[in-house]
Amino acid sequence: MHDLLSVDDLGRDGIEELLDLGESFLEVTRRDIPKVPALRGKTVVSLFYEDSTRTRLSFETAAKRLSADTMAFGVSGSAVAKGESLRDTVQTIEAMGVDAIVVRHHGAGAPHRVAGWVDASVVNAGDGCHEHPTQALLDALTLRRHRGTGLDGARVAIVGDVRHSRVARSTTKAFAALGATVTLVGPPTLLPESMAGWPATTCGDLDGLLPTLDVIYLLRIQHERQDAMRFPSLREYTTRYGLTVERAARLKPDTLIMHAGPMNRGVEIAAEVAEGPASVITEQVANGVAVRMAVLYELLGSGAPVV
Repeated sequence: MHDLLSVDDLGRDGIEELLDLGESFLEVTRRDIPKVPALRGKTVVSLFYEDSTRTRLSFETAAKRLSADTMAFGVSGSAVAKGESLRDTVQTIEAMGVDAIVVRHHGAGAPHRVAGWVDASVVNAGDGCHEHPTQALLDALTLRRHRGTGLDGARVAIVGDVRHSRVARSTTKAFAALGATVTLVGPPTLLPESMAGWPATTCGDLDGLLPTLDVIYLLRIQHERQDAMRFPSLREYTTRYGLTVERAARLKPDTLIMHAGPMNRGVEIAAEVAEGPASVITEQVANGVAVRMAVLYELLGSGAPVV
């Protein structure tokens, strides 16, 4: 694997291989000194054209724990403000001798274009409303660790602003590839205009699904990617699709509650539910470091020992 641009690049075997490797690195992250020399001498740059907390810190932490050198690029204070193109930016960065570029961009397909311009490995850390493959991998690892038997037969509902969510697209593909049955839930204006390429079904009635679910995955409203308000009010959205305390009580005792973050507490999920025993939201963040270590190692390890 030279680049990771989409979940489609992996298939079930590729996903499971990275999850197995992620399990190994999860053990590394729990050591007193959570660091291995697997990528010593390699350089990983974070190229983020959008604000990020979890993904950016997770990738940078993963690279450092593999003993790679890291560089961080921010649009503010860069030549982008002077009109420099994406192509010129990435080629300038590559000329500094980097081995991998982690790209987040507001334009769908931007990481694919970057991969065509440079020889360095490219990782898609989120592109517009398109994909976010490492989020899907960490979600799959989190779910697999709780189920034990894998994802075959798991019934998953992904609820909220599916239309504008790159997480929803990638996680749906990964869960379905691993054998789960995925239902996309939300008002019609927030569901995909076309289901082509989505291995899932849609539903507008969250309450009817609740007792059948093994996993409920909440999405925030992507206000920054909408050109208009697509539902009457946040209050009405919460009334119909929010995971309130009352709705959470109707889930099965072993149903897992997931969220990619950042959360809008009190809108798509109640604060009490987010912090309750069924929530694995903080585990998703912890597993993200291990999964991203696995991805960087797969791209750059070249047979180097893990430890």
